[in-house]
Amino acid sequence: MYGIVNKAIEDLVITNFGMEKWEAIKERSGIDIDFFISSEPYDDDVTFQLAFAVSEEMEMPVGAVLTAFGEWWVIKTTTEKYAGLMQSGGNNLKEFLQNLPNFHNRVMLIYPKLTPPEFKVSDVTENSIHLHYFSKREGLQEFVRGLIQGLGKMYATPVDIELMQTRDEGSSHEIFKISW
Repeated sequence: MYGIVNKAIEDLVITNFGMEKWEAIKERSGIDIDFFISSEPYDDDVTFQLAFAVSEEMEMPVGAVLTAFGEWWVIKTTTEKYAGLMQSGGNNLKEFLQNLPNFHNRVMLIYPKLTPPEFKVSDVTENSIHLHYFSKREGLQEFVRGLIQGLGKMYATPVDIELMQTRDEGSSHEIFKISW
């Protein structure tokens, strides 16, 4: 993952819990990196080590950490650093979700070494959509849940998210039913 992801985890912790807590998390993670460069790719293990260290240090399930980080990613990181890109996704939650399958094509112009997930949509109704999430990376479905919650907040649209199928139970990919 790119450094911007790890930098966002750092920002989340420092903003909410302070520099001392971030230093404790870095030490617990065993990561010997002084600072993350946003535009540089890092091994995925670095990000997962940080997430597990936050989980242990904050005494939270790792799924809750990933969900909180997904919300932070949308509300703080992307809307502050990539406002134009986010606004181009749609005028409301439904439009953004329908445009999500093409969204990472634009992101890859900024981060050419990105290995993005793939999204597909189905079962679109007036008040719900099924979002299919395909990724080479396992264990990030709660991060995606957080992203969806963050998008709901960005568009001032309360969301209900149901994980209908998951690779954890033998499926080929995750399907989220998102209702508003």
